[in-house]
Amino acid sequence: MPEINRDPDADMVLSLVDLVRYPIADLESGKGAAFLKACQDQMEEHGWCNLDGFVRPEALEALAGESNALLPCAEVLTIKRNIYQGAIDPTLPKDDPRRKEYTHVATQLADDQLPGDTLIQRLYQSEILTDFVRRVQKKEVLHRCADEFQALNVVALHPGSWHAWHYDTTECTVTLLLQAAETGGEFAFLPNSRTAETEDREAVDRLLAGDMSHAKTFGRSAGTFTLFRGGYSLHGVTEVEGAIPRVTAIMTYDEQEGRVISDDINMRIYGDRVKKILADRAATSINA
Repeated sequence: MPEINRDPDADMVLSLVDLVRYPIADLESGKGAAFLKACQDQMEEHGWCNLDGFVRPEALEALAGESNALLPCAEVLTIKRNIYQGAIDPTLPKDDPRRKEYTHVATQLADDQLPGDTLIQRLYQSEILTDFVRRVQKKEVLHRCADEFQALNVVALHPGSWHAWHYDTTECTVTLLLQAAETGGEFAFLPNSRTAETEDREAVDRLLAGDMSHAKTFGRSAGTFTLFRGGYSLHGVTEVEGAIPRVTAIMTYDEQEGRVISDDINMRIYGDRVKKILADRAATSINA
C-alpha cells in the first residue's frame, strides 16, 4: 500500500483520497468530468451526495486513529437548542413544535482543538477538496469557514447518544465518517425543507411530531464522504447502539469569505469552554 505523504506542502487529497474511484484532482475531462456531473445531478435531484470509501483504507485507519487519540481531551457537551440553533421566535404559539428545544450529548472537538498538522485538518485545508465541494454545488466561489470554533469539528456520539433535529448555520454541510457505530447512528434528514425565503412548515411539523414517512434515512460505512444541504434540510442522527462510538469530521464552507458564526450560537453549541474564551477576550479588550 502507498504510504501517506506527510510533506507539509503536499495537498492531502493526493495522499488520502481514493482517486481511482473518485478522481477529484482532475475534473476537467474524461472520467473526472463524468464523475463531477453525477455528483452535481445527485445534489440537484436529492439534496445530497454520498461517496462511500472516499478515503483509502490505510488513510482511514490513520485519520480515525488520530481523532480517537484526541477525543479524550474533548469536552462532553450537553447541547440544547431549537432546530434553528438560535433564540426561540416569541411570535410562535407556545405549543408550536418549532419553539421546542432538543437536547443531545456529544463529545466534540472544535476547530481550535484540532492542531494544524493533523491529517484531518490538512485534508480540510486542501484546495483540491474545497474546489471539488464548490463545483458539486455549482458555486462561483466557496471558502472554508473562518470561524475559530466551527470551521472543522470532530464529533463522537457514544452509545445512547444521537444528534437532535436541526438546521446548520451554513447552506451545505460536508462530513467524513471516520468510525461507524456498531448499530444505529444513521443519518436522517428532510430534503430541502426550507429555502432562504420560506419553510415547508407542514413537513417540518410532521417530522417533529415523529412522522418519518417523508424523511430520508441511510446508514454509512466508515470512510464515506457526504455533502448535503444542511442549512436547508432539517436533519439529525438516530441513536447510536452497541459498544463503538460514531466519529465524524464535519467540514464547513461558505460563499462569504471570512464568515464567522455569532458568539451566541457558538456558546450554545460549545458551552462553558467557549463562553470563558469569549469572556476573557472581552475583558482583555476592555482593559487594553
